[in-house]
Amino acid sequence: MKVYVHGQGITIAGKAWEIKAILKEYGKKHMLVKDWVETVNQPVVRPD
Repeated sequence: MKVYVHGQGITIAGKAWEIKAILKEYGKKHMLVKDWVETVNQPVVRPD
């Protein structure tokens, strides 16, 4: 199973039951796919 998150959305490759399971898991953390993509694409702040 592979999950690719990019600036325009997500791409999930795998078996149907795997995709349903991963969407259910991420659905607990993020209400919308947009929220998921924005969370992943946030710049990492590192202390100096």
